[in-house]
Amino acid sequence: MSEIKKFGLGKLKLEFLNEIISTYITDLEFNDERVIVGSKVGEDAAVIDMGENYLVAKTDPITFATDEIGFYAVHVNVNDVVCTGATPKWFQSSILLPENKTSPELVRSIFKDIHDTCHNLNITVIGGHTEVTSGLDRPIIIGSLLGEVSKEKLVKSSGISEGDALILTKGVFIEGTSIIGREKGSFLRQKGYNDVFIEKCKKYLHNPGISIMKEALLANSKFKIHAMHDPTEGGLTTGIAELAIASNLGVLIDEQKINILPESKILSKIFNLEPLGTISSGSLLIAIDKPNSAELVELLRSENIDAQIIGQFVKKEKGMRMKRLNGKLDSMHYSEFDEILKIF
Repeated sequence: MSEIKKFGLGKLKLEFLNEIISTYITDLEFNDERVIVGSKVGEDAAVIDMGENYLVAKTDPITFATDEIGFYAVHVNVNDVVCTGATPKWFQSSILLPENKTSPELVRSIFKDIHDTCHNLNITVIGGHTEVTSGLDRPIIIGSLLGEVSKEKLVKSSGISEGDALILTKGVFIEGTSIIGREKGSFLRQKGYNDVFIEKCKKYLHNPGISIMKEALLANSKFKIHAMHDPTEGGLTTGIAELAIASNLGVLIDEQKINILPESKILSKIFNLEPLGTISSGSLLIAIDKPNSAELVELLRSENIDAQIIGQFVKKEKGMRMKRLNGKLDSMHYSEFDEILKIF
């Protein structure tokens, strides 16, 4: 009798996901010539030809966070839409609420979060679905966002060329730091960390912030960007791997160039987490031709957005490698299992 394999928490393995997509979905997309970008590992939004412009469609859930969950739901979808170069336009959501734990105040707070966030980003809320669902211990929101981009400004994850530089903005573990501050405050107090530290972790949601809208649209307005990506579950290394897979390339990363923010370093040690593998909304990966990379970094820094060239893309045969802090060259480890799942 063969052993039944069961999945753990987190994303599906990229190889298995690619198999599922190629077996059950890709043929359907080939029959519709208006689908410019469909289901593919590394491409986080669909692109549909609407005539003069492209329509960009994205869906993403919020499953870790509970505090300010509406804010999270809007921004994680916005991040993937702006990575295509598109302007976010229309948002809807399916809101699943826990039985016997849902109050009118909770529902109002979620709707207010979504409304206020969309209003600030000039996005129109166009509907959705809300229900109380059995088997949940916390709210879950599945967001869906539509945007528009002119055809000449579309950016695809698969657009990278050998030799392109890879830029990282802000740093890593930004979203994870905020989630831990909001969900594990009592534990941190028990470990002797004061409210000042915990509040600073919570505020990572807004400062440096999980939004990459400003930097993505700025970069795409001034340069010919080959690819952009928002590393979420699985953290920075999984995000880099998704870009490399989408473009059929290898990559060489310099670990010394990766910015790990102070509070994130402390939380990594407290919870024994690998910061490069922890959910990192707020970080933006940008692939651009090497001659223009330094100028783009300078532009981002002039707008008070920290940016650093952390590596470059190479032939696929060279693999995905990382130059470690000790100078040793290793294979770049990545996992679809996000480190933050260890604490939930």
